[in-house]
Amino acid sequence: MRASELGLQFGGLERGRLNAITDVPGVLVGHSTVIEGDGDLHVGRGPVRTGVTVIRPHDGEPFSEPVFGGFHRLNGNGEFTGIHWVEESGLVTGDIALTNTHSVGVVRDTLVDMTATRLGSRGDEWFLPLVGETWDGVLNDIVGQHVAPRHVREAWAYAHSGPVAEGSVGGGTGMICHGFKGGIGTSSRVVAIGGAEYTVGVLLQANHGRRERLTIAGVPVGRLIPDAEVPVPQSAPGQGAGSVIGVIATDAPLLPHQCRRLAQRAGLGIARCGAVGEHSSGDLFLAFSTAARGSVPPDDGHDGRADRLTLDALANRAVGQLFDAVVDATEEAVVNAMLGATTMTGRDGATAHAVPHDRLREIFDTDASPERIPQER
Repeated sequence: MRASELGLQFGGLERGRLNAITDVPGVLVGHSTVIEGDGDLHVGRGPVRTGVTVIRPHDGEPFSEPVFGGFHRLNGNGEFTGIHWVEESGLVTGDIALTNTHSVGVVRDTLVDMTATRLGSRGDEWFLPLVGETWDGVLNDIVGQHVAPRHVREAWAYAHSGPVAEGSVGGGTGMICHGFKGGIGTSSRVVAIGGAEYTVGVLLQANHGRRERLTIAGVPVGRLIPDAEVPVPQSAPGQGAGSVIGVIATDAPLLPHQCRRLAQRAGLGIARCGAVGEHSSGDLFLAFSTAARGSVPPDDGHDGRADRLTLDALANRAVGQLFDAVVDATEEAVVNAMLGATTMTGRDGATAHAVPHDRLREIFDTDASPERIPQER
């Protein structure tokens, strides 16, 4: 299920055809999901509830055809490799991947190896793939590091431009959101600026938030479905202690500082759902524009292109609707991550329950008046 099937609206902009980040032309997404074993935790053996998600900025090589990008950190208890160079150069020069906290290294190293192989490495290049993480240790044997190079290669090879699987897939397999089962969520919006149409797409790995703060389309769902009705995993280190990684893509012609401003607005989208960027949460957002693909030479200087660029970009005053699009699509992506997930039991019997669809229908089919909403004490 997706939020649109419940008739929920987030802002007034039109959704893209697939309502996914892949509505941005050229953007590809692939997952590899790793689920093995049940019962008590045996480090190195499982149970395993994890995976990797790959977002390719376009169907070529980002190293040879970089795109402009920008980054924003809402709260920094997390990792996103390669981000320093994005902030310094304004360029996304590698593929993007999402996984669990302890598998960042193998994912990064495998992407480096794959890029070198595809490019016929001369042995003197430097590659900086962008790998973000959230912690899935409530359900997964995270210390066992079960994501292997074959899973990264599988996700990269599977990456396509069609519908994006959501919920408990890929890097989102073992994630928990607002005390419900979380994972991967995506959404998109179409914006008209100066007679041209542009698409903004968001993909999240949602592993954040407290139950009592969960708000969907302005309704305090977390108080209407408290943990007394649908339990939160008992082995969780504390509600709100997780993280969220967001990737924002657009075909609007933006400069790096404008991409950074888009990335900032993702924080407002998760805030609409009740997130506040807790102390132990890693809330990290990357935005990129595909519009300059092929116009920006790679930094290694081997392609013989001139040292001057002629670029087309939107004026700062024209990007306001893109901000709207990011906020609305991010909010919806959080909801889609939960709606797309199913109840999962992992290590030591810990269970993350899916948000109950029937209760959501009941809530949104009935006027959620103040008299029906439990008040905070």
